[in-house]
Amino acid sequence: MIVLDTHIWYWWINEEYSRFPNSWLAQIENADKIVVSPVSCFEIALANQRGRLELPCDVNAWLEQALEPSGVELLPMTAAISARAVYLSPIHKDPFDRIIIASALEYHAQLASIDDNFPKYPELQLLLMQS
Repeated sequence: MIVLDTHIWYWWINEEYSRFPNSWLAQIENADKIVVSPVSCFEIALANQRGRLELPCDVNAWLEQALEPSGVELLPMTAAISARAVYLSPIHKDPFDRIIIASALEYHAQLASIDDNFPKYPELQLLLMQS
């Protein structure tokens, strides 16, 4: 299982493969399961609403197409993920990133992200995809 960080999910769906490491393309394509956190849906909608991200269609339509039809599953937001996000190492305070990290940890899944803060989390040492 691979958890896609929001930006990787957006690039994956829009086939902007050059924006993440080349070696990840095959890994993602061959993964048993590709998943995203519900907070990634929030981040996409918020970026679109604020004009930081232009979608080719209505945000609801984009989210609908970017999930099941694309083979990407939406993880549940569980109490365990919520608690784990709160008790992660105090690297940075972005609650959405912390929930995405906690989701990968709870599911023992690889995490695809190019966020500079993610490698600083000792908890992710074995789960963060390397370029």
